[in-house]
Amino acid sequence: MTRSPISPIRAGELVETFLSWLTVEKGRANNTIVSYRRDLMAYESWLVENKLKLTNVKARHLDELIDQRRASGEAVASTARLLAAVRMLHAYLVSEQIRNDDPTALLEGVRVPLGVPHPLSETEVQNLLGAVVGNSAEALRDRALLEFLYATGARISEVCGLNIDDLDLNNSMVRLFGKGSKERLVPFGRIAGKCLGEYLQREGRQSLAPEVWRTTSDRDAVFLTNRGLRMNRQKAWEIVRVAGIKAGINRQLSPHVMRHSCATHMLEHGADLRIVQEMLGHATISTTQVYTRVSPDLLFQVYKKSHPRMQPT
Repeated sequence: MTRSPISPIRAGELVETFLSWLTVEKGRANNTIVSYRRDLMAYESWLVENKLKLTNVKARHLDELIDQRRASGEAVASTARLLAAVRMLHAYLVSEQIRNDDPTALLEGVRVPLGVPHPLSETEVQNLLGAVVGNSAEALRDRALLEFLYATGARISEVCGLNIDDLDLNNSMVRLFGKGSKERLVPFGRIAGKCLGEYLQREGRQSLAPEVWRTTSDRDAVFLTNRGLRMNRQKAWEIVRVAGIKAGINRQLSPHVMRHSCATHMLEHGADLRIVQEMLGHATISTTQVYTRVSPDLLFQVYKKSHPRMQPT
């Protein structure tokens, strides 16, 4: 038995209840909740514009929503993400007996073209990591950040959330908290450990620290801004971008490119796919498999060495 129809205002309150449920019961990360809230607010606005409610919207209406977004030129990935949020919301309404049917159950999924990562070459990585010179506090920090990103393949949210207690420099291990606050241990190499040690032990982080910490979170952070605050995504992106310019890399760089590069280079050097999956914190092996696509240069090198018709006579 369904409950009474929900007004647009009540619908907004219900969405917030749903988001709270995702946070508390499902352990979804804050960034995921922010994304869901944005998409569900857009969904609510569309319902109001079309004089529909969460309790009476039908599959045919949602087909129209998808068609409208396609016609407007909205990115396919954006529409797919919104539809995923709408599906979860309506499944929640059924589980809470607010509706006895799910209008999304028979909807066709929105197919997103598979994106192929474009990692840096190993030479480009060497140039990037060597682009930051000097021993200023900022240089020590930026070198440590770049080396850590490439060494661990960590997400930028994980790096920005990193605390000093998460680092074990003696054993070259770090504790990372991924999506849904899932914890994993990841190793890092000698060079990354050296750069982290210099940043933490020399006039690096200490020079960036304020006389009085604004928050406990700032005090515990590994990577600080010039103002002594916990580093955010925007600052990390800027550090990678500026280093790329200095290295002469003529394309837009981001911390995620470092993650791509780490995974690709490990696999090209023979790392087991499941080990890389564990290191990157992927929930499924299929997510990691995108990195197994061999680069054309490497493919040609292997072909040249192994194919009988390519051997010198």
